[in-house]
Amino acid sequence: MNTNALRNLPSVDRLLQTEAVAELAARWGHTLTVAAIRETLDAARAAIRAGGPAPSPAELAVQAAERLAASLRPTLRPAINATGVIVHTNLGRAPLSAEARAAMNAVAVGYSNLEYDLEAGKRGSRYVHAEELLCRLTGAEAALVVNNNAAAVLLILMCFAQGREVIISRGQLVEIGGGFRIPDVMRQSGAHLVEVGTTNRTYARDYEAAIGEKTVALMRVHRSNFRLLGFTHEPALAELVPLAEAEGLLLFDDLGSGTLLDTARYGLTHEPTIQESVAAGASLVSCSGDKLLGGPQAGIILGRADLIARLKKFPLTRALRVDKTTLAGLQATLRHYLLDEAAEKVPVWRMIGQSEAALAERAAAWQRELQARGVAAQIVPGRSTVGGGSLPGETLPTRLIALTADSPDALAARLRAGEPPVIARIEADRLVLDPRTVLPEQEETLWQRVAEAVHP
Repeated sequence: MNTNALRNLPSVDRLLQTEAVAELAARWGHTLTVAAIRETLDAARAAIRAGGPAPSPAELAVQAAERLAASLRPTLRPAINATGVIVHTNLGRAPLSAEARAAMNAVAVGYSNLEYDLEAGKRGSRYVHAEELLCRLTGAEAALVVNNNAAAVLLILMCFAQGREVIISRGQLVEIGGGFRIPDVMRQSGAHLVEVGTTNRTYARDYEAAIGEKTVALMRVHRSNFRLLGFTHEPALAELVPLAEAEGLLLFDDLGSGTLLDTARYGLTHEPTIQESVAAGASLVSCSGDKLLGGPQAGIILGRADLIARLKKFPLTRALRVDKTTLAGLQATLRHYLLDEAAEKVPVWRMIGQSEAALAERAAAWQRELQARGVAAQIVPGRSTVGGGSLPGETLPTRLIALTADSPDALAARLRAGEPPVIARIEADRLVLDPRTVLPEQEETLWQRVAEAVHP
């Protein structure tokens, strides 16, 4: 150990008197700067004891600046999604339209009539702001917005089924993101789960046979994140509605992702729409707001007016309510559907709707731009996925930019480490970038980040 090097390290006070550190204190404040200097000196001492050289005061100032910047960098940061997974759960799900972002910002910067009736001049309800649009778009009698679809399901079951029985098919006992399972959510609500049928085949008669004195509802859960193939059967909602009505029961339909547009128009398997569930006669329908709907995180409940009224007055609803920015963003997103412009304005649908020819054109432009920056890139065919627990197994044709590197994993790590982070994927031992999920305004930044990562 070099004791002279340790003794020669400057003190905190001495470093504070240098011009470089004084600038740090002026920018970040005295307290944070002192803490960063102490951490930097501790690290320097450890390095010297391990046989390393003693850093100069200038080097210590640079290291302290780097520590300050790293410690104050937000943990939640914008990223560029080049994975080709459109509704990427880990990357924030649906990107919002320009109109949705503007609406959220407009109510965030000041006051709003969140719970104020402007016409009457007295207290109002936050629930009116998205309800009318949801009803117009779906045909539902009433609607309620909470903070996500799991909360919507929990609220419905706690309000209507505590201590009572809810019948559900074994083939619909799904596990959603983060390891949360529908049976666990149902048990947490206080409802008693009654499983009917088998994993692969359930009939309406199975539900009917299980109805007893404690039964309050039938429930259908859409398997939006996996698919059963082969020897399978499950009753359509239209078969369960008359059974529920004849027995005086409620019928809950958990759509999971939820969509207002027909996915079959885009060459994908038909995903049940919210309108279809409402029209079929489900008592209450729930879905997400931030997946195929393309809005901010929300859980949407639609259905009979009397049931929605009870939900609004249920004590748990206050704990699950959404804020003004969510309502503003959701309202703006729903307006796109009302104006028949969702396919062009909502980013999720714009990405789903990109043609193979348009993607090939973008890939060619990317290849030229990267080559101009000294990056060798190939264009290869590939597949994009919808993601977000929607349309399992469904893919869309795309064109990928493939980069060959000695270590694709190391290249991917460098892309993630920069600002902004770029998230790619690795296929056939090459790093690939999918233009489908990169917003046009991000392209220039992406090209620069790739060049920096390839030539560090």
